[in-house]
Amino acid sequence: MKAKGPVEHPVSAGGVVYRHSDQGVEVALCGQNQPLSWRLPKGTPDTGESLEETAQREAEEETGLKVNIETRLGQVSYWFVQKGVRHHKTVHFYLMSVVGGDVSQHDPEFDEVRWFPWKEAEAKLTYKVERDILHQARARLLEVTK
Repeated sequence: MKAKGPVEHPVSAGGVVYRHSDQGVEVALCGQNQPLSWRLPKGTPDTGESLEETAQREAEEETGLKVNIETRLGQVSYWFVQKGVRHHKTVHFYLMSVVGGDVSQHDPEFDEVRWFPWKEAEAKLTYKVERDILHQARARLLEVTK
């Protein structure tokens, strides 16, 4: 039996922001304290904005970093209910390298933005769909370095 009621189909875009350091490749994650969560930067398009423009703007705003989109990683979809409305959300992700900025300049939406080595970032991410995207990003970077 199909559930009744309104359904929304929101779209957002974001990315895996990475850098090379003495510790190897690190990923920037956005953290909140209440409830405790670590996420990839992402957000909703402004009117007339492409998915790539949204991903870059949101990553820069949320992390405080200047980024360059290198390639598309894919998309994830999931369902949630908010205020009695079912949402089937699709998030488009891109692989992004850092070209400037500083995490201390992150958006106040998050309590903290921090660099993590790959394995630690994977363990910290709250949502499985974002861990899957992180795996795709790592595979893409390994392809490039072969």
